[in-house]
Amino acid sequence: MTPVIRVVDLWKNYIRDGRENMAALRGADLEIRAGEVVALYGKSGSGKSTLLNILAGIDRPSRGRVEVEGKDLETLGEEGRTQLRRRRIGFIFQFFNLLPTLTVIENVSLSLELAGKSDLRPALRALQSVGLEGKESRFPPELSGGEQQRVAIARALVKEPAIILADEPTGNLDTQTGNQVLALLAGRCREFGTSLLMATHSPLTCRYSDRVLQMVDGRVVEEKARGEFPP
Repeated sequence: MTPVIRVVDLWKNYIRDGRENMAALRGADLEIRAGEVVALYGKSGSGKSTLLNILAGIDRPSRGRVEVEGKDLETLGEEGRTQLRRRRIGFIFQFFNLLPTLTVIENVSLSLELAGKSDLRPALRALQSVGLEGKESRFPPELSGGEQQRVAIARALVKEPAIILADEPTGNLDTQTGNQVLALLAGRCREFGTSLLMATHSPLTCRYSDRVLQMVDGRVVEEKARGEFPP
C-alpha cells in the first residue's frame, strides 16, 4: 500500500546574508501509513515545524523528495500543491489560527469553500463530532482555548483529508485541556481513518500516538515506544 506521506533525503537550507549557512533539515526520511497516528517528538529548533510546512506544500525543500498519496509535491507545481493542500491535507496550529471576525460555523465552512464545496451540513456534523453543537454562532474570542482548538480540529476534519498535520496542538493549552484535546483529535482521526502527524516537544502528545518518532538536528533519528516517555 502506498504511504500517505513519504519523505526521502529531505534537506532545507536557509539563506542569510546571501549565503546558505543554516540547515533546518539534514537528510530527513519519513513514512506515514494510512490511518496512523504519529508523534514527531523533538526540542524547539530541531526542524519539526519546517518539516510540517514542507509536507503541506507551504514551503519547499532545498533537495529531496516528498510524496503525498503517491504524488510528488515538486512536480505538482504551485497550483497543484495549493489544491492538494486544500483538499487532502488538514492543518492544526498551536495558536488555533481562527478568523476572529467569523463565527465558529463560518470558520469551519471556510475550509470546505476553499476545497470547492458549499454544503454546510458537513461543517455542522464536524462541530457536533467535537462537542461544539449549539456554539455554531459564537465567535472565537467568546470561546475558551480548548474550545477554539476543537474548532480547529473540526476545520481540519471537515474536508475529510488524507492526513492532518498538527504543529504543537497543545502548546497553548493547560495539561488537563491538552489531554482532552489530544484524546479527541487522535480518537476522531482513528474513527475516520485519517492519518495524523503531530509535531511536539511535549511527552503528553506521545501517549496518544501509535508511533513516536524523535527528531534531532534536522533528522528523524529513532523511534521510541510510547512507554519510554513520562506520563
